[in-house]
Amino acid sequence: MELKTGYKETEVGIIPVDWDVDYVENIGHVTTGSKNTQDRIEDGDYPFFVRSQTVERINTYSFDGEAVLTAGDGVGTGKVFHYINGKFDVHQRVYRISDFSPRVNGHFFFLYFSRNFYNRIMQMTAKSSVDSVRRDMITRMMVPVPTIEGEQDAISQAIRDADALLDGLDRLIAKKRDLKQAAMQQLLTSKTRLPGFEGEWDVRSLGEIATIKDGTHQTPKYVESGVPFYSVEHVTSGDFSNTKFISNEEHRFLTRSFKIEKGDILMTRIGSIGDCKLIDWEVDASFYVSLALLKIKSDVSSAFIAHYSNSKAFKEEVELHSLPSATPKKINLGPISNIEIKTPPTIEEQTAIATVLSDMDAEIAALEQRRNKTKDIKQAMMQELLTGKTRLVTPGGSNA
Repeated sequence: MELKTGYKETEVGIIPVDWDVDYVENIGHVTTGSKNTQDRIEDGDYPFFVRSQTVERINTYSFDGEAVLTAGDGVGTGKVFHYINGKFDVHQRVYRISDFSPRVNGHFFFLYFSRNFYNRIMQMTAKSSVDSVRRDMITRMMVPVPTIEGEQDAISQAIRDADALLDGLDRLIAKKRDLKQAAMQQLLTSKTRLPGFEGEWDVRSLGEIATIKDGTHQTPKYVESGVPFYSVEHVTSGDFSNTKFISNEEHRFLTRSFKIEKGDILMTRIGSIGDCKLIDWEVDASFYVSLALLKIKSDVSSAFIAHYSNSKAFKEEVELHSLPSATPKKINLGPISNIEIKTPPTIEEQTAIATVLSDMDAEIAALEQRRNKTKDIKQAMMQELLTGKTRLVTPGGSNA
């Protein structure tokens, strides 16, 4: 394939003609730490980086400055897990890359190195069955080096800006989740009533307000495509798009007496217990014995029950009625029927509470979608900027 004008083929792939390529050993100093995990102190003054991504604490520091850290062996082998600029210490099985050449922006190096080093290690260890990182695996890795003044800084700042946006979204999502929890605590316990509603709440069992069934006790014969088949993992993850399938014939047999319908609730009862999902879409699917199907009666809001299932009171009732010594955890249909719940006296108030909480869920979901889209944009940016496909500084030296 003909190269685009202004680009060249190198050991690290196609990059701009004005970029250099060099070994890590010519870019920074590579060494390991000297501390062990026994040196950590719970309330230490400085971060202490160990082989996992967990940051411990320590009361001494051996390094003060800019560094890139990668695990030497064990969990996370070859994964670059930190960039730091400050006082810190590292475990003896963590590599520190520091003392960068003046021609290299340490954060730019981190961005490129963290995206490519793991694949290099996997390729090398696959050939030699080595499960640890040797120093030369780092020092003899080649990386691109933009040479135009300010280009590395511009790339670094662009990614930092994207990270700042993601961090802001994460904080906003966390705040909205906290507000949702607070609203649940008030609205699902009758501590706070919505305007226009009054009267004592009712205490009823699930068996009084719902018909409860479990799924097929036999593992079905799966097919390439057909009718979706739900199990515990679909409820716990909230992902009902990636399922196994059964044939239409088997589905009709399994649903001859009852089937999942819009407005029903699926509840986990084996392994994970008490997680609930409101079926708020038109559905044609079968499900396994590990799930219970709650068909909520017409005088009760199924959306309210789905929200109530996330309350502390509901979780405690599930635990109370589960089999105490079962492994994995399990709750049978009879005990599910005996679970007590507290509901507003009218379906109108139940619906109003469910609407408030559902609106909060929708806001959080929209923010999560925005965050995920921003993550994808950041990854695309990194691919473009770290290979020089997109330039923020032109070869003439001006900002793009």
